[in-house]
Amino acid sequence: MSTGFEPGASEEAWLLRDGTHLHVVAQPTPDGGMLLLAEDRTEQVQLAGARDTLLRVRTATFDNLFEAIAVFAPDGRLHLWNQRFRRLWGIDEPTLAAHPRVDVLMGGLADRLAKPNQISIVQEVIRAATLERTQRGGEVRFADGRHFDFASIPLPDGNALLIMLDITPSRKMEEALRERNEALEAADKVKTAFLSRMSYELRTPLTSIGGFGEMLQSGYAGKLGEQQQTYVEAIMDSVAVLSRQIDNVLDLAQGEAGTLVVERAPVDVKALLDKALADVKPLAASEKIELVGNIAAAVGAIEGDAPRLSRLVAGLLDNAIRFTAPSRKADGRVLLHADGDAKGVEIVVSDNGPGMPDAVEAVTKGTQAGTQSGGIGLALARQLVAAHGGTMEVMSEKGQGTLVRISLPRA
Repeated sequence: MSTGFEPGASEEAWLLRDGTHLHVVAQPTPDGGMLLLAEDRTEQVQLAGARDTLLRVRTATFDNLFEAIAVFAPDGRLHLWNQRFRRLWGIDEPTLAAHPRVDVLMGGLADRLAKPNQISIVQEVIRAATLERTQRGGEVRFADGRHFDFASIPLPDGNALLIMLDITPSRKMEEALRERNEALEAADKVKTAFLSRMSYELRTPLTSIGGFGEMLQSGYAGKLGEQQQTYVEAIMDSVAVLSRQIDNVLDLAQGEAGTLVVERAPVDVKALLDKALADVKPLAASEKIELVGNIAAAVGAIEGDAPRLSRLVAGLLDNAIRFTAPSRKADGRVLLHADGDAKGVEIVVSDNGPGMPDAVEAVTKGTQAGTQSGGIGLALARQLVAAHGGTMEVMSEKGQGTLVRISLPRA
């Protein structure tokens, strides 16, 4: 290599203590002397060092990124890449070092994908970034089951940056959640079918028990003594309670399955509420709970399903009495209030019991946790009210009691 100096000249790089870099050339002279030339190259050396450091930092950064990255030039040739990109596609270094065009490179990688024809999507995304200068993205699944999100981003220098991010864990989680949800739906259907079947099967023997009880009460087996009459009445009361509970289970199962249908006929609300009060009066007396009815004459009539509405109100009263009794010694109180206007009817059942905020939260979220033993349950109450086109509001505070407000339209 020619240095521009005469033969016999020697060159050296000197590093001075102050950090100065000199390029020194010693040239012999004809008279036997020596000519020394010194060039300060400190700035060039520093710039070269900074460039080398920048290149090493860029390479280390690229290779340690979680994403697989490749940069393509405007002519479609591979310009830069990191090791994660190479390992992801299983490409050897000599192939990448040849800087192949994107169509040649990707054309040989189609078999890596679960759907080989999707390789054209990756090519199109890169083409859009280099030629159209638009950012695009997509998702591909590899043959080994891994899922990747990818995007191609136009760079200011005309190149295009391809980024591929492994989203396999999130896809597996989504799939697991989807399978779990499907399993829960299947289990719920099985449960609903089981409840419906069992309810119907229980009704048959219950009907027989009730029928024989009525025969005994009517004297078909002979006149009953006072004690025997008491026993038969207890049996009939239990039959009535169990019958209501079976109806409730059926309604709840139908409501969850979305098949709950209510009848539409005129309902005398005052008569219905008076009967509900009369039905629970013995329970309130036995539990030493004050039962108060405040039913306005203007409550009138609505269009609805009288048997279900009757069970709805009776169940709410039953719940209120049973939950208030254990917490009150002498001042337990349950109130049934009803009023109406031209648009609809409002029914309120309130008590001064211990409250049940957990049940209120469950009803608000539409779950069954609000169902209470011994009564219709708030979950079913909500479904029955909704089936009548009404709304139900539950307010409860621990130690302060519970209030259930039901609004039903006239028609």
